[in-house]
Amino acid sequence: MADFSRRSVLAATCAASVLGATRSWAAPSLVPKPLVFAHRGCSAQRPEHTLASYAKAIADGADFVEPDLVPTKDGILVCRHESNIAETTDVADRPDFANRRRTLSIDGRQQTGWFTTDFTLAELKTLRARERLATLRVHNTRYNGQFDIPTFEEMIDFVAAESAARGRVIGLIPEVKNSTHFHALGFDPEATFLRIVAAHRYTQFAPLEVQSFETTNLRRLKDAVKAINPQARLMFLMGERNQTPPDLAAKGQKTTFGDLMKPDGLKDIRIYADVIGPSLTDLIPRDAQGAWQEPTTLVDDAHAAGLLVHAYTCRPENKFLPRQLRNSEGDAARNVEGSIAEIRRYLDMGLDGFFTDDPALGRKAVDRI
Repeated sequence: MADFSRRSVLAATCAASVLGATRSWAAPSLVPKPLVFAHRGCSAQRPEHTLASYAKAIADGADFVEPDLVPTKDGILVCRHESNIAETTDVADRPDFANRRRTLSIDGRQQTGWFTTDFTLAELKTLRARERLATLRVHNTRYNGQFDIPTFEEMIDFVAAESAARGRVIGLIPEVKNSTHFHALGFDPEATFLRIVAAHRYTQFAPLEVQSFETTNLRRLKDAVKAINPQARLMFLMGERNQTPPDLAAKGQKTTFGDLMKPDGLKDIRIYADVIGPSLTDLIPRDAQGAWQEPTTLVDDAHAAGLLVHAYTCRPENKFLPRQLRNSEGDAARNVEGSIAEIRRYLDMGLDGFFTDDPALGRKAVDRI
């Protein structure tokens, strides 16, 4: 009954908010089904974080679409998984930008490439998106060069238009990336994020869930974002168990993500977040050969602390599936039945929602419940 209550309250809240805003919207179903989050759009079928990827995800039935947000040199939030755009754009082919290649430390890790914070929005708009996993998702490379880098505001307008055209509400699940790093460079991504959310009618009433791997910005955002959109939720993303959240590490603290996955840590998270976002291997660990081992109690422990659990990331290729579910067609093969079986296993544990690179398969898994 606990899962039914959580999901029913969410659906009822969404319906009430939407119908209060305008009667032209179709109310979401009150059927207590887990939520399907489109990870960087439909990144298994289109280059990630392009409008094409978001469009495909929406067409395939995603409940929410995800924009990862990083700032440009002039402070505009754009949709990229990380500030380093070496793998996701054609910047390396641009001789006029060759001298901007450099090495940066981001959250304690050295990266070499080209970074959004060294480009104005106008300069970024001259670049074209590329498939990040080009050797694995060769079929996506046919779209290389067709799309630009969308801003967060362009993405909001696009989702709002899709929502109006389709007559169903589509949620947004943005991640505010690398907050400590960007603040050290003189940016304030949280303030920019709040201004944008407040400026758009759609983000004032549509389902909204804000993600971060850091605790400080979630504490800052919690009341502010809910003042703009009362149904908004905040998700604390969880990295490797032996890693320390970047904001805590910057303060010299030693608390790890693993510490925060314990019952007392989960109770503390509930102060500033509504949801945790662990990796799939935090729910069911894998051995060195990629085979599933015994499940953990993290889902039940989080629920006991009053938290929802939205895990990442379900991917359809054999390479990413647990060994028990792979077929003999090779790492790059799209394994439909294996992917659905994997998702169903996590849903059986009581998962409230999940990120997937292929929302069509996520939708099929959920609709079989």
